[in-house]
Amino acid sequence: MNELLTVVRAGRHNEVPPLVLGLDRTGRRAALAELKELRKEARSWDWQRRDKIRKALLVAGAGCHTGAAGCAAWLGGRDLRDWGRSPYPLILAVLKDRDPAWLGDLAHRFAHRAALSDAEYTFVGELSRIARVPLPATDNLVVGWSELVSAARWRGRTRRLLTDILREDPHSPVLAARLFEMPELPPQVDFYDAPDAQDNWPGALCALVEDGALDRAHLVERCVVRLMRGGRSVDQRFFLAVLLRLGTTEEEEDRHLRDWTAMATDGITPVASYAQQVLVRLDARGVLSTRELADVSGAVLFRQEKKLVRAQLTLLGKALRRDASTAGELLPSVAEAFGHEGIDVQERALKLVARYLPAVSGQEVREELASAAARLGPLHRETVTALFGDLAAEEAAQAYEEFLPPAPVLRRHDPAPETVAELVEEVAARVKSHASERWLPSSGVAAPSTGDTHFERTLDGLVRLSRTHREELTEALREALAGVYFVEHGLGPYMVDPRSISTSHGTSVVVASLLGLVSDRDRVAWRAKTTVSGPDACAHTALNAVLLDRAWEAAAAIAAGETPFLLATPTWHTGAIEAAELVGRLRIYRDSGARPGPADFAQALLRVRRGGPAAADVAAAAEALGTAEGDRLAAWIRADEPVAPVLRHPATAVSRPSAGNWWQRTTSGARQVLLATRERTVIRHEFPRTFHWLGRAQLPRAQECYHWGPERSSHWTATLPEDPEALAAWLMPDLLFAADQGQRGAVGFLPALAESAGEVGGATHLALAYGLGARHPEDRTAAVDALLVLAAGGRLDGASLGRELAILVDRDLVKVNRTADALGTAAATGAYRTVLTVLAALLPGLLAYEKTPRGLGDLLSVAAECAERCGTGGIPAIAGLTATAGRKGSSQTVRQAARLLATFPAGAEDSLPEAPEGFDPPPGAGEALAPDRKDQETAGPGI
Repeated sequence: MNELLTVVRAGRHNEVPPLVLGLDRTGRRAALAELKELRKEARSWDWQRRDKIRKALLVAGAGCHTGAAGCAAWLGGRDLRDWGRSPYPLILAVLKDRDPAWLGDLAHRFAHRAALSDAEYTFVGELSRIARVPLPATDNLVVGWSELVSAARWRGRTRRLLTDILREDPHSPVLAARLFEMPELPPQVDFYDAPDAQDNWPGALCALVEDGALDRAHLVERCVVRLMRGGRSVDQRFFLAVLLRLGTTEEEEDRHLRDWTAMATDGITPVASYAQQVLVRLDARGVLSTRELADVSGAVLFRQEKKLVRAQLTLLGKALRRDASTAGELLPSVAEAFGHEGIDVQERALKLVARYLPAVSGQEVREELASAAARLGPLHRETVTALFGDLAAEEAAQAYEEFLPPAPVLRRHDPAPETVAELVEEVAARVKSHASERWLPSSGVAAPSTGDTHFERTLDGLVRLSRTHREELTEALREALAGVYFVEHGLGPYMVDPRSISTSHGTSVVVASLLGLVSDRDRVAWRAKTTVSGPDACAHTALNAVLLDRAWEAAAAIAAGETPFLLATPTWHTGAIEAAELVGRLRIYRDSGARPGPADFAQALLRVRRGGPAAADVAAAAEALGTAEGDRLAAWIRADEPVAPVLRHPATAVSRPSAGNWWQRTTSGARQVLLATRERTVIRHEFPRTFHWLGRAQLPRAQECYHWGPERSSHWTATLPEDPEALAAWLMPDLLFAADQGQRGAVGFLPALAESAGEVGGATHLALAYGLGARHPEDRTAAVDALLVLAAGGRLDGASLGRELAILVDRDLVKVNRTADALGTAAATGAYRTVLTVLAALLPGLLAYEKTPRGLGDLLSVAAECAERCGTGGIPAIAGLTATAGRKGSSQTVRQAARLLATFPAGAEDSLPEAPEGFDPPPGAGEALAPDRKDQETAGPGI
């Protein structure tokens, strides 16, 4: 036994099997106890030392377990599974003296363990073969099998066919059938090139059906069940591809009638389309009754996909032509299409109703149809009146009420933890997980994320309790953070680099110093590197440097043990500090003889609320403290100036080579719409060096930074909670790249920016315009959240936002179709009047183009929907709308323009559009109005 432990400690894994096989049952149990203690001991070693013994420890422990359950648990231990080469040949060797029934039990238990790989699939297969038991076809084993198959396709110099690999594996029939039972497909299985490609999983599985290895009828049944069940879109497409290849018989289609109707109603678009085709065949064979057709049609016509809706209307038209007496049952379902956003769909449904309405004998059905037709907009009012007469009398107009989320309300910031146990729990959670620092845009209604102020509570707690309970706190942190990388190895370079840190890194810096892992010399040296300088320094680095400098200062304060608490701890959840509260904190510092930390006090000044009716009294109280910090606070409040005044952009549009190519790109410098900020000398002269970047004049520069991630931006708005304009200006390049080049996640800070109490203006609205045109839907959703928050607080200037959007579209920085999607999402929450105000300012410029921008029809559709919902009273007439609606043809743009025009009073607009401020319409669209911006400061070149 001693020799076995010596070999394991030396990491000589090849020598383990004969030593284990030489032990009797008692010896193995005794050795197992020693191996378990060694395993616990190894958890505190450095990773190189642990790696050296890991494989030997795994093999020895597997061989010394006398029970199959304990052996399976040992083999599945995560701390023993980080190996380069598979250890399973050695494990099979060390288990060769076991009874076959024991090996079969081990195979069954191990196959149910999570996260099995291809090597573990091979191991279970060998155990089953030796034990002569069926392979346990568990979901986890299927994952390992799929990994092995995927790796085999690319093994060697030539790519092997998937079908050949599956045919060679004797377990393929059992495991392939299991694919149709799993909650989700393994990642290696759910990819396929095209429905008709052969060398993919659907094609290979159907080849096994042709070979007789898989039962076709069973797979068809399982595919239908899985498509009915729903789930991930990629899984649904996989099962649909298999079903399309296998085909369905008439008997199978008839048997699953209810399943097809459910899929057509609720399935993803490809599944619904296939189910609809089956329903067409069922209707042609007379299997689909009129009642069933009416029920499924009502649900399908409620969907938004135009292709599905048109196809269903075609199916209803065929049924009505075949038997007009069914009009009483089918036409109410047709009327569901009256609520569709597509004008052509509404017209098609209205024509169908008009054609077969004479066949309807019941007055109740006619009234139902007339009520449904009342939902149609003013564009169809004349036709509806002609059809239904007095039945279509308009209901008395009700006063429109805008539906917006509740206006943001300031919430008190949670105080610092008062007990060591509570603080240690928070520190451990923050250090071990970055989940609290990720932006998670909401689903359409405003539920914005705010700045990461929970970090402030943790930081303040560390300063407070280290002064009163240092020994207890240190001991508890060592125990809670055992195994964490920086506790074992010290701080790494990336953890003290302002380009890449997050709030968890700031916490780690303070904890490492508290635990004695950072010397005074290193602390001073690393803190010196937080100063941001040089022409290439970006806002991300500067804002992160502020956080890191405060963390180092807090670490030094903890070492000195003289600081009672931090001055910069927020009063409110946005990160803001009440001025009167900051005066009270400074008074406690003065009375106790504590010296405020320069970085801590500087951050407190940036967070203090400067305005309000009591500002003069608070400034006087601060001055009465008789301290330098009190005088600085009084001067800061009285000045009431932004941290960095933002210069408005001149918004002069670029010239185009030809009016037809309005989207043609010019040089990047000419296309940029960015903002500059002016110098703030007080920050350059009175604040610590780390803060100087914030006070420098910043010229607009499109700089794409690759050293930061959106999850690290959660503390930025809490750094400047009273200055959203400056923050929006500095982070504008990220928003530009999110819209123009598809940078993902850069819009996530906008909801918190909108929730801050500081004054918003042109920079915030320009930032919002970029966000609404972002490439990725989740980013546009975050921008919609910000828009709704601003509107709820009465701080949104819809006309200004519309003009900014027009300028960005003019420079091809924002796509019209993406903007339409975002504004449509905002309108769908109930903010119809808000969105219409934005569109009324955006549309005139777009209607002036000689070549219709892509997506203009969608934008007009959103505007028409808003106008029909809220009315156009008080909305200025949209120039160019009459001309667009009067064009020849029946395009979406023309139809929607006519629909929108019908909501305005007759003769409300009959002129060419006027250019928005700073907007240059294309040649031939009318003489451009020169922007009158004499009172406006410009940012210089590069705008």
